[in-house]
Amino acid sequence: SHQFGAPEYVKGGGGNTSVKQGNTLWIKPSGTTLAGLQPEQFVAVDRGRLAALYAMEVPPDAALREARVKDLMMAAVCGGSRGRPSVETPLHDLLTATYVVHTHPTLVNGLTCARDGAAVAARLFPDALWLPYIDPGFTLSMEARARVSAYAQTQGRQPELIFLQNHGLFVAADTPEQIRELYRRVMDTLRVAYREAGVPLALRYRSPTFHHELQELSGLLAGLLGPDAAVVAAGAPFDLAEGPLTPDHMVYAKAFPYRGPLDRAHVNQFRIHHGYLPRVVATRVAVFGLGKTAAAAELVLAMAQDGGLVKQLAAAFGGVRFMTEAARRFIESWEVESYREQQLAVPAAEG
Repeated sequence: SHQFGAPEYVKGGGGNTSVKQGNTLWIKPSGTTLAGLQPEQFVAVDRGRLAALYAMEVPPDAALREARVKDLMMAAVCGGSRGRPSVETPLHDLLTATYVVHTHPTLVNGLTCARDGAAVAARLFPDALWLPYIDPGFTLSMEARARVSAYAQTQGRQPELIFLQNHGLFVAADTPEQIRELYRRVMDTLRVAYREAGVPLALRYRSPTFHHELQELSGLLAGLLGPDAAVVAAGAPFDLAEGPLTPDHMVYAKAFPYRGPLDRAHVNQFRIHHGYLPRVVATRVAVFGLGKTAAAAELVLAMAQDGGLVKQLAAAFGGVRFMTEAARRFIESWEVESYREQQLAVPAAEG
């Protein structure tokens, strides 16, 4: 967990890990980071009780459905465990391998967020399973269950690599060494592919920041946005992703950055149009990440920079593909993501 909690694989508290011991699945809880995870924090889940998810009567309303799923997952938590199991617990459970590590590497999301991602993945990783974008939670678990089963029927085994469009990567194996080797293969293969396409692996910045203007702009943003911009983190300008890339990017940096006049009227127009105040602000001088705490502001900026690099890398595979409007609306209204957003000051997340 600590190895794959490094910035190369996740930002903030993204990603999750699990290990199976007989009928028990030990999984990272929501609201923790992989890098800071301690053994006693893992949540023990009874795999037999978790199976009730697949037999439940599915409510037609998405909010009721996800509430029911959360209740069933909490009911499957073994006595003595504290915390809320990752929303992706059922996906970890359906993979029979002992260890499962789910992360959101920038190099991988340059592929999963690309228009030609599925075709390129089939060429570079012919043994992998590609999942088109599916709303996280119960819908993803059920669709993944069907597709993993179909893969196993044709291949005689479950996939070790699962790429999720506009999301990330699942790796499943029976030993930590196998997990590491599979990740090494994925990352090395992608590095070669980007270099062959002439796409730099580091984010290209347009120009250095003008430091003498930053303090004035930071104060202006704090005045316009109030407590949500109590702390401002600044970085050099770059080509931002102008739309929703993955659920993690949306949780931390929201779907859309703000670029426009820094006055109350225009900021209010942004809030009315999008339903929230901006968390990322782009000017000719700098890109700003806004937060209630220094940790939150720095994470917002880091996620914006990560999104910029994902967009840059996706150029190697046909250009960037953003999430659909329906997918964006689901994430913005999902209770699980509201829970994650509450952890920003920690910072923490899951998924």
